[in-house]
Amino acid sequence: MIPTLVGVAVLTFVIMRAIPGDVVALRYVGSSVSQDVIDQERRLLGLDKPMWVQFVDWMSAAARLDFGTSLWTNHSVIEEIQIRIGLSIELAIIATILAIAIAVPLGVLAAVRQDTWVDYVIRVFSIAGLAMPSFWIGILMILALIVTIRWAPPVVFTPIFQDPLANLAQLVLPAVAVGYRYSAVALRMTRSSVLEVLREDYVRTARAKGVRESLVVVRHALRNSLLPVVTVISLEFAFLIGGLVVTEQVFNLNGLGKLLVDAVTHRDYPLIQALVLLLAAIFVIVNFIVDMLYVVLDPRVRYS
Repeated sequence: MIPTLVGVAVLTFVIMRAIPGDVVALRYVGSSVSQDVIDQERRLLGLDKPMWVQFVDWMSAAARLDFGTSLWTNHSVIEEIQIRIGLSIELAIIATILAIAIAVPLGVLAAVRQDTWVDYVIRVFSIAGLAMPSFWIGILMILALIVTIRWAPPVVFTPIFQDPLANLAQLVLPAVAVGYRYSAVALRMTRSSVLEVLREDYVRTARAKGVRESLVVVRHALRNSLLPVVTVISLEFAFLIGGLVVTEQVFNLNGLGKLLVDAVTHRDYPLIQALVLLLAAIFVIVNFIVDMLYVVLDPRVRYS
């Protein structure tokens, strides 16, 4: 985990400084600022030092969770992230719960009823979810609600602990839009995994012994097919925290994805480096948790 995060930090640091253009000069575009002022600003930001010295200074500060000040807003980077991370995590959790509630039952049903009309309907449902972008689904839902009941989701975000109903009123539509596509991926993986397990010898043995079909499917097939499903769900969850840029724009959500795009637009070095490192840490931690879940879900991993 640690070498991965260090590698991400090195790549992000080098790439940001390899991009042509001076971040200090960009801040003063359109203003009559002398070169002396620009040079003084570079010295204040430490940009006049060699790259390896800048990297060592940044990593030593990051180890103390000090990511500096945003060049764009002049606020603390930690403060900028804290304002938005709650919204992104809450949206990712709601969308994940919806996706699991849709994907696992329908995936198992499609596998048990393979090549029947039920299977075909569920497969069309999943293919539609993969084919339609979540932001487009969100636009359609907003238009449908405005036309039919003349209601649109609130524009101003309300924290869940302040007003749960107002909070859910704003997040339910983006969660459904994102969760539908998310469920399509997990649904297809669930169907494929359960189908593979249903062809195993121990499943045929259980059926030959007269075990009820529901127990065969739930206890033998579903549990033993969960490893790839859990992997897909966990990686999609990590992606949702920082990868919903367009969806956040459609629903006017000020999350981490929108913050990252704004930081890139303004060449905000400290904010970009902190956000990329944060998202990489989320992926690494989620992968670590999934590895631990493998041991719980499948005893054969323990024995090997």
